[in-house]
Amino acid sequence: MSDNRIDTNHFSIDVPVKEVMRYNPVTISSEANVWKAAEKMCQNGVGSCIVLQNNIPKGIVTEEDLTCKVVALNKKPADVYVSEIMSTPLITIDSEKTVGDATHMMVKNKVRRLPVVENQKVIGLVTVRDILSVSNELNEIMSDLIKVNHNYDEAMTGVCDICGKMSDSLTAEDGRLVCPECKQSDDTD
Repeated sequence: MSDNRIDTNHFSIDVPVKEVMRYNPVTISSEANVWKAAEKMCQNGVGSCIVLQNNIPKGIVTEEDLTCKVVALNKKPADVYVSEIMSTPLITIDSEKTVGDATHMMVKNKVRRLPVVENQKVIGLVTVRDILSVSNELNEIMSDLIKVNHNYDEAMTGVCDICGKMSDSLTAEDGRLVCPECKQSDDTD
C-alpha cells in the first residue's frame, strides 16, 4: 500500500463516551411514585430516569418499565413506587471508555441506555441514539477519506453514497462511491 492511501481495514476512531453523552440525566428518588417519574420524563423530553436511593444511583426506570410493569398490568401509577419497577442493578460505563465499549456493553447486557460515571457519580447518560448519530458521522467521514485516498480502479470498502449502507464492493460512479445494488438500479433506470 502506498503512503498516501488509508488502510481501511485498520482505521478506527475511539471516541470517548463523554464526547457523545447527555449531561445531567434526569433522576428521581426511589421513594417517588411512578406517576411522578412519568411526569418528569415528559417535562424533560426523555425516556428514562435514574433512580437514586440516598443520592446513590441504584437503578433506572424507562418508558418500557412504565408500559410493561404498570400500564399493561392495569396498575395505578400513583400507587406504584419507582423502586418496585426499576431495572437493577444499574449497568454503568466509565466516562473515559469509548463509544465502542459502550456499544459492546449495551449488546451484552441488552440495554439501550448506559449511565456514565466518573468518580462513582453519575454525570451523564449515553443512549443507542447518541451512538447512532456518531456512527453516521464517522461513516460519512470514512467515505470522504476513502474517496480522497483510494485508487478508483479497484473495489473498496465504505459507505454507499446513495443508500448509506456499508459495502466491501464500492465502485466510483460519477464522483460517488456506489454499492453493487445501487449501481445495478442506476444502470436499469
